[in-house]
Amino acid sequence: MEPIQIDDIVEQLDQKDELFNEFLRRDSMSLEVYRLEAGATDPQDPHTEDEVYYIVTGSAKIRIGDDVHPVEPGDIIFVEREVEHYFFDIESELVTLIFFAPPYGSLAED
Repeated sequence: MEPIQIDDIVEQLDQKDELFNEFLRRDSMSLEVYRLEAGATDPQDPHTEDEVYYIVTGSAKIRIGDDVHPVEPGDIIFVEREVEHYFFDIESELVTLIFFAPPYGSLAED
């Protein structure tokens, strides 16, 4: 697999007018870029898979269960499956890489 440029994945978001773009999926994990504009509301619901966020750009806060943390570029955040979480107070465009293990949606009930 060739190296992937994050800017190319974000550009695909612009073309699709989507919040996220899954660009890698294997049996054990998936990887996507997730973007929220400044002032946006994060529409996430708890997921059935563990996930790790890497903050690429932007600043905001994240609520994970009852805990609130500020986030900025370079931060890594772990969210256990089924735990309520969302970004808020998004001060500037927030771009994150999200690693899901196992792959996103793979444990969801039909």
